[in-house]
Amino acid sequence: MSFSLYDATVPVFLQILEATSRLLDKAADWTKERQISDREIIEARLAPDMLPFSYQVKSVAAHSIGAIEGAQQGHYSPDTTEPPQSFPALKDRIVHAIDALSILTPDEVNDLAGREMLFLFKERRLEFDGGVAAFLTRFSIPNFMFHATTAYDLLRMHGLDIGKRDYLGVWPIKR
Repeated sequence: MSFSLYDATVPVFLQILEATSRLLDKAADWTKERQISDREIIEARLAPDMLPFSYQVKSVAAHSIGAIEGAQQGHYSPDTTEPPQSFPALKDRIVHAIDALSILTPDEVNDLAGREMLFLFKERRLEFDGGVAAFLTRFSIPNFMFHATTAYDLLRMHGLDIGKRDYLGVWPIKR
């Protein structure tokens, strides 16, 4: 059995996106139960110079479906839009990514593997050595995991009762 670009990306994205969706539900419930403003979590940062929770969640979507869409176009630019500022809007962003990834076929993703890939940002124009495959596996997935982990860490730091299983979501085990 061969292992494909699709196998290396889409199932990983979906697993963590679905877990992130559930974490957003838990965070929204937690703030209501404790009568804490949603803003306390949405604007939370690990350090003063780090971007807030809302940006971390937005970036989970940007480095999953946004990366695939960029690969389809042959270039990727960071999402510089303002992040959503409510739990429902953040959840919508994640659900959109899940829905869009869920309809991709393995052939659609695998056919991207040999294409060239550019990273475009301001004056930067960087070509990925290894094209789309390198972009997705060595740039997007690490960024995706960084932002998902940071969002999770911010929730833990604020006292949500969550653990590693909440972060990992549903494992691909035989049932």
